[in-house]
Amino acid sequence: MPQQAESRRFPSRALWLLGVLALAALVLAGTFDLTRRAALAELRQSQETEMRARVQALESVLLRQRAVATVLADDAVMLQALRDPSALNRERVSLKLDRLRNQTDSAVIYLLDSQGVAIAASNWDEATSFIGENYSFRDYFSEALLKGEATQFAMGTVSYRPGLYLSHDLRETPVLAEGQGAALGVIVVKVEFDPLERNWRSAHARTEVQDALGQVILSSDPALRFQPAPVPGAAEIVTEAAVPGTDWVLRVSGSTRPALVAGLMATGTAGFGLTLLGIGAGFALRARRRAARKAEAERRYRIDLQRAVDDRTRALSDEMRERRALEKRLDRLRAEMVQANKLAALGQITAGVAHEVNQPLATIRLLAENGEALLAAGETPDVAGNLGNIRRMADRIARITDQLRGFARKANGQVGPVALREAFEVALLLTAAPREAQGIALDMPDIPPDLRVRAETVALEQILVNLLQNAQEALAGTPDPRITVSIQPGAPLRITVSDNGPGLTTEMYEQLFTPFLTSKPRGMGLGLVISQDLARSFGGNLHALPPQPRQGATFILELPSAE
Repeated sequence: MPQQAESRRFPSRALWLLGVLALAALVLAGTFDLTRRAALAELRQSQETEMRARVQALESVLLRQRAVATVLADDAVMLQALRDPSALNRERVSLKLDRLRNQTDSAVIYLLDSQGVAIAASNWDEATSFIGENYSFRDYFSEALLKGEATQFAMGTVSYRPGLYLSHDLRETPVLAEGQGAALGVIVVKVEFDPLERNWRSAHARTEVQDALGQVILSSDPALRFQPAPVPGAAEIVTEAAVPGTDWVLRVSGSTRPALVAGLMATGTAGFGLTLLGIGAGFALRARRRAARKAEAERRYRIDLQRAVDDRTRALSDEMRERRALEKRLDRLRAEMVQANKLAALGQITAGVAHEVNQPLATIRLLAENGEALLAAGETPDVAGNLGNIRRMADRIARITDQLRGFARKANGQVGPVALREAFEVALLLTAAPREAQGIALDMPDIPPDLRVRAETVALEQILVNLLQNAQEALAGTPDPRITVSIQPGAPLRITVSDNGPGLTTEMYEQLFTPFLTSKPRGMGLGLVISQDLARSFGGNLHALPPQPRQGATFILELPSAE
């Protein structure tokens, strides 16, 4: 009877297993197809964006070079050389074309007379100069005389380098009664696209430009140039667009392999998950079947499972302890980085502090010498006055060194009410010498003594020193340099530090708070980053206003009020 019951259960188990395998196959196939489709769509979108960017870059080059040919077609120096091709006139044209070629990134610019002979060229001083060469056989010459302007992509007969030739005719000033003036010659601008093609070669996708006949004239693969356009393969994504102002088509061809790999990886992950699920289900069914007969085995299994849980718990505990240790180490590193920035700032203001200390020291020395002379003369009351002055100078030195020592110490991390006026006094004292040496005017409002913000004292002083130092360094070489500080109470309180220097460029503004990026020769690129991080640590923020033409830089520090 048990054998008969087991034989009856076997077909149902086999059908159940086949159903599970079929469902798993469908899940895996669906996962592969959906992932591959999504990856293909993303690849196609990325390639479309890349293709449009390259079309715009190519169009920009063509527009700039066409403008060169059009402007030169009306140039009086060119027309004079064609009317009177003397050595002096041809030399003037060659020198002008040479300067213009450097300014416009053209490969070469040359002037042809009505017979197609080059009478002047930007490469006049090279061994491969075009001067004296006859280009009447070129289509760009005959078409320019016939239509006014022409375009031809060809291999150079002298340089043996491929390029695009843009030509425009030069004519006598037309007379109203006679219509168009007589053709005097043709100006030709040759453009080479080596920089574009090198940029294309750095990408994964293949890029090529085809002319109206389907011939490749530009390509990231030089071997394809002047060949028929390759037929796209089945494993390629192809995007193309017309180049405005030409009969060219730019095509970008990328491999679909990344989409296939993404689909396979997703399928493998899903398969692994299903395998784990199947193993778990198998263990569960196996435990259920053997529960009655193998109670001891189940007990051992539970013991082993508990041991595995304990091991995993210990591993997680170790991982959590390691993570906490890493977080503490990160906090230490962040504090050390802040301290390093502060010490770097101290290095820059050392000369100023020395100047501030030397003045009272010199006064003390003078008063002491004067006191010795007075003692010798018996004028004791005046000696007492000198001693009082010496004590006041010593107090001033002590105040300067106390401020310097206070700024150099590490922040204690305690956030609380801080008198804004006292923090500014420390920052102004530490940055005074360079400001006075540069003759920088400082517009500073009168800060009420009871105006307080929620911050950490040393950190706030460090932020203010960084902002003032940056403004002073930006004003180097600026006539009538000026720093303006304004304070707007509120929630939050806003401190604005502005200068009338050259200001920020767009590139500098976009990377202003990026670590280790700086425009200073000896800068660390951490001052603004650390200042922003410190401001945020006690609930504030630091940012800059966008660049404005002919205006200096403006930084805004927002601090929470202590009230």
